[in-house]
Amino acid sequence: MKLRRWLASGALALVMALGCLVGSASFRAEEVSILMPSSFTDASAELVKTFNREHRGRIHLNLIRGPLNTESISDLAISSLLLGDAPFDALLMDVTWLPKYAAAGWLEPLDPWFDQADQEQLVEGARLGNDYDGHLYRWPLVADVGLLYWRTDLMKEPPKTPDELMSVAGQLVQTNAVANGFVWQGRQYEGLSCDFLEVLQGFGGDWMDTTTNTMQLDTPEATRAAAWLNDLISAGVSPYAVTNYAESESLQAFKSGDAALMRNWPYAWAELQKDDSNVKGNVGISLMVAQPGERPGATLGSWGLSLMRQSPHQEAAVEAIRYLTNEASQRTRFLNNGYSPTQANLFSDPEMLKSSPVLPELEVALNHAVVRPPTPLYAQLSDVVQRELNGLFTETGSADEAMATSQQRSQTLLRAAGATP
Repeated sequence: MKLRRWLASGALALVMALGCLVGSASFRAEEVSILMPSSFTDASAELVKTFNREHRGRIHLNLIRGPLNTESISDLAISSLLLGDAPFDALLMDVTWLPKYAAAGWLEPLDPWFDQADQEQLVEGARLGNDYDGHLYRWPLVADVGLLYWRTDLMKEPPKTPDELMSVAGQLVQTNAVANGFVWQGRQYEGLSCDFLEVLQGFGGDWMDTTTNTMQLDTPEATRAAAWLNDLISAGVSPYAVTNYAESESLQAFKSGDAALMRNWPYAWAELQKDDSNVKGNVGISLMVAQPGERPGATLGSWGLSLMRQSPHQEAAVEAIRYLTNEASQRTRFLNNGYSPTQANLFSDPEMLKSSPVLPELEVALNHAVVRPPTPLYAQLSDVVQRELNGLFTETGSADEAMATSQQRSQTLLRAAGATP
């Protein structure tokens, strides 16, 4: 009886494990597994069924449903790879992971399968963040960039410069038109780094010179960018609560009608058009503000598929990658789930435009995409900046001190890793 119960519990555990895979098992076809965050596996479930039907008896695709949180799925993937027996042939990767994974030797270059003609079909921003050390290691699944959302019922056009934003948003707060002028992501996490990169670009600065591996965080441009973010809070243009805001808190404040401007990602557009949105029909999108003469920036936040070097099914895995990223799949994923396409021609597609008339503005933002420092040490460098900026917002101190400390600690990290000349 005990043996029977043990076998039954073991079978149940196996069934539960297999239940994490999207798609039923096929013993005749070549099995290919791809690890993705849960939101992407859910959005791709019907595409997987179609792929398996079209490739019956030859390739059977399974999507492993990973955690939703970006850091959690990266930790899961790295743990499997360090053990040397990762149960997936490909991985859906955030743009910031690529240098670390490629430098570790975990990825197989995609150059034999994707050529220049493939690259030229992509919108400009989707071409960034896919290469490392001269090789293509990632093919984009969705294109994501930071956007400035603005209330069309409160202003005729969005602010273009930092001074304009401060003035317009401040006046709306002072006249009680809104409770908050501008909401963004000020919490100590990666979202703050993304916001800072856009503002830094708009002030004419750079985070890091990757050709020399030197930081540029104590420059006048970087200091002015940090000071401007801090001034937003001290002047009451942004609420102090923004120091603990991530994307969801910013979205809720804007969606409820409490804010005039918001920095967020493309996914927010669909949320703002829902019936429970107090700003439905009164929202436009634009680029983050920039100083006169400087180029506005939009932080690239895309996800792309990478092939594992240890995969015994590389040809089949690449066929699955091509299918999941082809034009038809992008159209389906956009129309059903709101994920931004990567192929340039889809931004002028009539059916797509009918669903989302802001696609042209999104394409403009993608053409202004800026990439976070492409270094295997990015996660540690970002943590330094997040800590110093959030500390500037919530404690006493100056932007000069915060950025000088960011520079010094970042250079120390690079030296310790042997990444400086």
